[in-house]
Amino acid sequence: MESLKISMAKISIYIDADACPVKDEVLKVAYRHDTPVFLVSNQWMRMEVGPLVKKIVVSEGADEADNWIADNIAKNDIAITSDIPLAKRCLDAGAVALGPTGKIFSTDNIGMALAMRELNAHLRETGESKGYNASFTKADRSNFLQELERQITALSRQN
Repeated sequence: MESLKISMAKISIYIDADACPVKDEVLKVAYRHDTPVFLVSNQWMRMEVGPLVKKIVVSEGADEADNWIADNIAKNDIAITSDIPLAKRCLDAGAVALGPTGKIFSTDNIGMALAMRELNAHLRETGESKGYNASFTKADRSNFLQELERQITALSRQN
């Protein structure tokens, strides 16, 4: 099967795009490094992307975008997602998983992240928690940009 890579680059970035607050930031960094990007969503995104970016629109349904990313991501690629189970699947494929706040998921912390996700879901279901999510801040955006830059630089040196 023909590879979905846009160019001969050794690194690609996959964005779980439907609710991602840092799409524009990813594109700026990707163009600076000449890195292909796959913008994966359940609906068409109205945004200018340029030649390095491929918009992938998957069918409606839970986890369709996640499944597409997990099926196509490869070792040393980068996934941008706040979905912890998807981050785990990407790590299992040998990729880097980065949250939009700059949090890097790793084999050392993904188990705890999954456990906390399950605990929080249980607390919401039982009414113990209202499911408050912190606002996305300028500091989160800055942390994300720094970590994405660091990851691309580190992966480029490996290749």
